[in-house]
Amino acid sequence: MFEPAKKHLAAHDLEERIMVFTVSSETVEMAAAAVGCVPGMIAKTLSFLVDGGPALIVAAGDARIDNRKFKVRFRQKPVMLPAWQVEELVGHEVGGVCPFGVKPGVSVYLDHSLRRFDTVYPACGSGNSAVRLSPGELESVCDIAGWVDVCRFP
Repeated sequence: MFEPAKKHLAAHDLEERIMVFTVSSETVEMAAAAVGCVPGMIAKTLSFLVDGGPALIVAAGDARIDNRKFKVRFRQKPVMLPAWQVEELVGHEVGGVCPFGVKPGVSVYLDHSLRRFDTVYPACGSGNSAVRLSPGELESVCDIAGWVDVCRFP
């Protein structure tokens, strides 16, 4: 949902960096076109079940989950949340999932793939929004469980 994410960013004096588009930004490609950046700079948020609870992994848009790395880090195979459960467990609809304003108990991890960029653009709770942040700012405004290395590049 847009409002909880917007409120979360406003509490960190970052509300002015939120971008709302007249076009969809629900996929990495759509978001990159809306923002005007390369797909890797889109900070996609993927929803998983980890230890029986919801966990978000924020990764560069051009990165893919590496099953072996994920299993080593979390001691389980990656299991994505079914689309119908994402809003209920995380607090955002598919297409606008972001690490801001999530429900209590959601673990947030940032993948090292984001560190290649000075600026990244995660969604902001809706399928037509993004926010401009550095990876360091992203870390400071999210209640993260840590940085992980669970991605590979095609």
